[in-house]
Amino acid sequence: MRRRIFIGDLQGCCAPLERLLEKLRFDSAEDELYLAGDLVNRGGESLDTLRLVYSLREAATTVLGNHDLHLLAYAHGQLGKANAEFEAILDDERGDELLAWLIRCPLAWLDEQAGLAMVHAGVDPRWGPGQASARAAELERALSEAPERFFANMYGDEPDRWQYDLPETERLRTITNVMTRMRFCSADGRLELATKGGAGNAPPGFAPWFKHLHPDWQGWTLVFGHWSQLGLYQGDGVVCLDSGCVWGGFLSALVVEGDERRIETVDCAGR
Repeated sequence: MRRRIFIGDLQGCCAPLERLLEKLRFDSAEDELYLAGDLVNRGGESLDTLRLVYSLREAATTVLGNHDLHLLAYAHGQLGKANAEFEAILDDERGDELLAWLIRCPLAWLDEQAGLAMVHAGVDPRWGPGQASARAAELERALSEAPERFFANMYGDEPDRWQYDLPETERLRTITNVMTRMRFCSADGRLELATKGGAGNAPPGFAPWFKHLHPDWQGWTLVFGHWSQLGLYQGDGVVCLDSGCVWGGFLSALVVEGDERRIETVDCAGR
């Protein structure tokens, strides 16, 4: 039986990924690898990380995180502050190939038969699995068909609530914020993007997004990353695998093999 290995945010930390794959005796011919996004930025090894994951692409599925989208926006002219790690990717002889692969990565991955799903940050409380898949596909189409337009309009915290009738650019921005930036939201899907900290830091009227999961997610396990101050978390039908590798914490994996599920980690104190 093939193992499924889910790994949290890397953020340019290639060496811990190599150590974790070695610890797990990962075999690309036998195992399936799933990465919860944010492959790049801050860790100092973004180019090496992209190269490694790209080399495993036949066995690996990656969902896009906010830092991955930031890299892609940077590559499409939304430069902002200079970023040496991004420049190294753009300057690499295979940089275009790496970016062309990255922009085709999905925003969400779902396996209905196994009851497993993965997204970088979270899902709107009004979205069951089908709706989450549809909203991810909508954003993926925009990245494929009109990336310059998408990235020119991606940044911003408003609107703070996804709705069907939003104009296209606002609709896409809100989907992006839900799936790659969200930590806290209200029961009706209003986003609170300013607050960080752990689960107990929710402002009045808000809660960690997974406390408001749509009932259609019952029986599923939804894997995500993004929230290092929440850390490794299992409960409420979700597993958070961002255990702060880039900050000297741990790189965590959820290993699924048949009915068995276990967590494996490597220490990133020295990265």
